[in-house]
Amino acid sequence: MNAFDLLYNFWTNVPLNMIITARVCMQISVFYNIILDQVSLINIPYYNMFMEENALLDPYEIRKDFPILERKVNGRKLIYLDNAATTHKPRQVIEAIVEFYTKYNANIHRGLHTLSQEASELYENAHEVLAKFINAYSWDEVIFCNNTTDAINIVAYAWGLKNLEKGDEIILTVMDHHSNMLPWRNVAKITGAKIKYIDITDDGILKYEEFEKKITEKTRVVAFPGMSNVVGTINNIKRIVKIAHEVDAIVVLDGAQSVPHTPTDVRAFGIDFLAFSGHKMLGPTGTGVLWGRRDLLEEMMPFKVGGDTIKDVTLYDVVWHDLPWRFEAGTPNIAGGIGLAEAAKYLTKIGMENVRKHEKELVEYTLKRFEEELGDEVIVYGPRNPDIRGGVIAFNIKDLHHHVVGKALDSLFGIAVRTGMHCAHPLHYRLGIEGTVRASYYIYNVREEIDELVNALKIISLQKEHIHEIYWKDVEGLICPTG
Repeated sequence: MNAFDLLYNFWTNVPLNMIITARVCMQISVFYNIILDQVSLINIPYYNMFMEENALLDPYEIRKDFPILERKVNGRKLIYLDNAATTHKPRQVIEAIVEFYTKYNANIHRGLHTLSQEASELYENAHEVLAKFINAYSWDEVIFCNNTTDAINIVAYAWGLKNLEKGDEIILTVMDHHSNMLPWRNVAKITGAKIKYIDITDDGILKYEEFEKKITEKTRVVAFPGMSNVVGTINNIKRIVKIAHEVDAIVVLDGAQSVPHTPTDVRAFGIDFLAFSGHKMLGPTGTGVLWGRRDLLEEMMPFKVGGDTIKDVTLYDVVWHDLPWRFEAGTPNIAGGIGLAEAAKYLTKIGMENVRKHEKELVEYTLKRFEEELGDEVIVYGPRNPDIRGGVIAFNIKDLHHHVVGKALDSLFGIAVRTGMHCAHPLHYRLGIEGTVRASYYIYNVREEIDELVNALKIISLQKEHIHEIYWKDVEGLICPTG
């Protein structure tokens, strides 16, 4: 009898009328820890059927670069499945930031002394690294900013306020993250432009035929996610670009989820703007990138102005700086930019094709295990086809609140997932639900962690009443400001 069978038998024999106190829960958690420490999950026969891994991406070796994965949470070794919210940082990124502050710390573009010149060179080189990562035409098309939200706001206000007018149309999607939806809605209110939305199927796939019908000669902007942060759908970028450009609309790609997980080539995509965050691709928080076509960037008025955005200022006139500096106002996050470049180098060395293949295998494995082990007890949202689904699994356990499931996973099993609406309220309302549990993967996740997730969900499902009784008081009325 293996570890899970032992634990499974224990739970199934617990009387349903048993009142589980916090102390009993703690004892059960300790019991779970002991038996799983004694018997490795890799010995479970089911897992041995799926031992074939991507030979070019070894997650077990990669894990050694991430110190935080050695941490224990609630007595269990951390299982981190919240990568769509943010990713952990490898030693290489951490060391690059430390090296900057200990050897090169100075402001950029403001001094002739050695430290300032060295810091400026490092920061400018970081732009080149990110330009290569997305196959931009030139490094000066790459604008460093705070995150995806910041990048989209730059486009919406710097391009939108100058080019949109009453009656123009902006096409968004029901699956959009608030960071792509809200800037355009604000700008539409200011300019009098009209917002249109593209719906999805019940499986979370964009209705492309509807898009073809809704786009008109008045459409000026089409903005959409490369990948949904909830249902995981990987959208057909080239198909959308082709339709949008037929009416001379610009295409703004929200790459927050797609850039860290799939190969990105702005030239091949044919898009006009791309926004993505550093912290979702192993980089520091507070870092992001806006890439834009040079001709569009040159025509845009700087959105935020001040230090380092100008060549000259008089009392009555201003000469703006060259790209990209006119859009990087004030002292930037220098160390963050350098750390982001190191993250891009790390991913480039692995190969983004390999990243995508690894996550596809994890998704396929998860869907198979969910179906076979949990059956109707779990409701999964989004496409079942791993070919068009990124490393995101949003689900619910029947008759159990998503916050309760997430709290139990963390408290009893040390598994970190996200619960709520994931900054995509309209998508959840479209699906007829008020929240989901979301497990999301990255390069350091392994199948044993999925086995642990499935086993934990089986236990939670078996003891719904007790789990609800224990954790509902902790989450009742809990409202996550970001959903």
